[in-house]
Amino acid sequence: MLPEQFCEKMRALLQDEYEDFLEALDRPRAVGLRLNPLKVRHSAQSEGSVSKTFNFQLSTFNLTPVPWEPDGFSYDAETRPGLHPYHAAGAYYLQEPSAMAPAALLDPQPGERVLDLCAAPGGKSTQIAGRMGGKGLLVCNELHPKRASVLASNVERLGIANALVLNEHPARLAQRFAGYFDRVLVDAPCSGEGMFRKHDAASADWSPETVAMCARRQAEILDCAAAVLRPGGRLVYSTCTFSPEENEGTVAAFLRRWPEFETERPEAPWFAPGRPDWADGSPALADTFRLWPHKLRGEGHFAAVLRKTDNAAAASGDPQAAPTFQSRHSERSEGPVPLPNPVQNLLKELGIDLPEGVQVRFGDRCFLAPPELPPLRGLKVLRPGLELAELRRELAVPAHALALWAGEAAACCDLSAEDPACAAYLNGQTLPFEGKGWTLVRVDGLSLGWGKASNGILKNHYPKGLRTL
Repeated sequence: MLPEQFCEKMRALLQDEYEDFLEALDRPRAVGLRLNPLKVRHSAQSEGSVSKTFNFQLSTFNLTPVPWEPDGFSYDAETRPGLHPYHAAGAYYLQEPSAMAPAALLDPQPGERVLDLCAAPGGKSTQIAGRMGGKGLLVCNELHPKRASVLASNVERLGIANALVLNEHPARLAQRFAGYFDRVLVDAPCSGEGMFRKHDAASADWSPETVAMCARRQAEILDCAAAVLRPGGRLVYSTCTFSPEENEGTVAAFLRRWPEFETERPEAPWFAPGRPDWADGSPALADTFRLWPHKLRGEGHFAAVLRKTDNAAAASGDPQAAPTFQSRHSERSEGPVPLPNPVQNLLKELGIDLPEGVQVRFGDRCFLAPPELPPLRGLKVLRPGLELAELRRELAVPAHALALWAGEAAACCDLSAEDPACAAYLNGQTLPFEGKGWTLVRVDGLSLGWGKASNGILKNHYPKGLRTL
């Protein structure tokens, strides 16, 4: 049931459109998925049975393209793609269509420095990573520790190697990374009005006081985002709410505080324009975007594309502090160091060639960080890049993240999505397999995880926390 004060407010704002808006909120919620180009492009374009099987499996979801995201699709909710092995393999991310708009408007490019400032649970971060194609530096930050852990898991599942996952307050990043990033996304915490038909709790927790509190918090986060953006860079601010106080009002106040910013309006004919008359009347607000559930197939969203003018005062662009590291999961790391011999030997056994990067060790865990690794002294780092292996005494055990990134290995166990052995593997069971040593398990060409073969048996190394039973 919608809050009465919310209905009164929207009736006054929308007037003749209000009944259409209300009817849209009574319809089933929009559902969507976004293909992961880091993993599926090879499978979809490969020759032979793998490609045909992959495309057939996707067709069972009854996909309809999302106009504003080339890799985005609406799907039939009854097909439940979250239970399919391709989801475990990171072939796609479940994300409702409107939520795909902010990262599309950000338009990140390979080789850039990009910050997703409020990144959990990871939908927009993983979308950005797909567009960056593994090149450049992606920093994914989340203030709340539990949500940051979910973010790190999704970055791992989608096989992203060039991402740092941080658990920091935006103000800390503003102090440390002044003028450093080419693009910044602020998908701000909000009152969640656009999610009323998706989450009952969003409606139950709503109040005018919550709207006002969110607007104050959004202003603080936007100021931090402005500080870390370089002159000429692009900042996208987005919410999943309808309230003008959190949308046009927040942007109008930001432009008054930061006159070196201006609005941009990329070509996006699917979205309605913002409403200057719902804020201070500034014509610049007409260049913002509103996504209405009664006008498109998606939930409620707002987005503003902001550019820091080229003549803005330039910061150094170099983070301050020496290049040492601190992890939330270990007291200190050893910083950039050569990989230990057991890890090097393991990579040779697996037949995996690593891309360019910085080798980093956190306790017993070894990572390959992006080549342009910034100094991270004192910051809470959950993932400094691609996890390679864990050292256990004198042995190295390959990380699950390495399997999801690699796609290829010297020894592979290839399964199909409909093969009962695939479900058995995801349940943690052993499989019959003739081979020896570490083996990459794949479903229709998509990597799922590791097994270790010996005496005709493939011992299961799929992480216990991810198993379906």
